[in-house]
Amino acid sequence: MRCVFVLLPSKFIEPDQALLTLGGQILLQLTGPLSVAETWDRLNHWRSEQQMNSSVPFWWFALALDVTFSIGAVQLEHGLLRKIDHASHPH
Repeated sequence: MRCVFVLLPSKFIEPDQALLTLGGQILLQLTGPLSVAETWDRLNHWRSEQQMNSSVPFWWFALALDVTFSIGAVQLEHGLLRKIDHASHPH
């Protein structure tokens, strides 16, 4: 039950570190197919450019990536992450 609270900002989780926020930041990086390592590097660079000083460890990035998978926003194909465009792929 505690995991529910880390998805969103709280008094213990900064807004820029909440898993849903971080998942959105990950999606911003996926302008094309990228490896997990490339996505991690781009995210860190982007966060630095946005002057987000709070650090995000890789394991927290991995949890946020899991959230994006669980909501159907990304997929892994041939070792590359791809953002899923639901507008062009209706169910």
